[in-house]
Formats: sequence, C-alpha cells, structure tokens
Amino acid sequence: MTEQFTVAGQSIPTITMGYGGFLVLWGIVVSQLSDASSLTSYIPSFMGIPLLVSGILASKFPEKRKLWMHIAATFGLLCALGGLDFLRGMFSDEGPFALPAAGASKLMLLITGSVYTYICVQSFIHARKAREAREE
Repeated sequence: MTEQFTVAGQSIPTITMGYGGFLVLWGIVVSQLSDASSLTSYIPSFMGIPLLVSGILASKFPEKRKLWMHIAATFGLLCALGGLDFLRGMFSDEGPFALPAAGASKLMLLITGSVYTYICVQSFIHARKAREAREE
C-alpha cells in the first residue's frame, strides 16, 4: 500500500490549499460582482482561510499533518453543512436563486464541501490501513 493518498496525482494538503484558495477567491469575486453589502457574502472566503492555512501547515510540518488535516476536514464538513441552506431555498416561494449570488454560493459550498469531505475521509481510511500494514 502506498504511503501517500493522492487524488489526480495531488496530495491532500495540496488539494486543501487549492480548495481553500478557491473559496477565498470565490467569496471575494462573487461579493464584488454582485455588489453585495452583506458580510455574509464573504462566508466562502471565511471558510477558505482556515482550509488554506491548514493545507500550508500540513505541508510545512509533516509531523503535525494528521492534526492539520483533521482541522481542514472539519472546515470542509462545515462548508457542506452551510451549503445545505440551499435546500431551504428550494421550499421558499422565491426559489433557491432569489438572490442569485447567494444561491450559487450555497450550492457551490454544498457540492464542493461534500466532495472535499469525502476525499478527506478516504485519505484518513487510507492512512489507517497504511499504518496497520506497517505494524504487521
């Protein structure tokens, strides 16, 4: 069993940095393009910062990688859970895209947060199996 779990040839810390950077940019770009006056339009950016930092720290300090990746996975799960608010909009009279930028951001958080969390869980399973194989 290989030691490092990868997706499309990228390590999980690299994916985490990319995902965090994407969220930071998404929040800034969508907020500026939609002329949003609410701080909530920056929620993707607020979620992306700890992901970006966790990915960087997991790369810089491999001995603490497990800690930083669990923190990152927690923020990925929070992204997915926050994105569930998109479903609430589906049951409103105006629909989930009454505010197009907000609806798009919620849907993006739901999808990307779910995929990212799934990838993290798969990497944790892989790491446990690799550790058990080393101990045998």
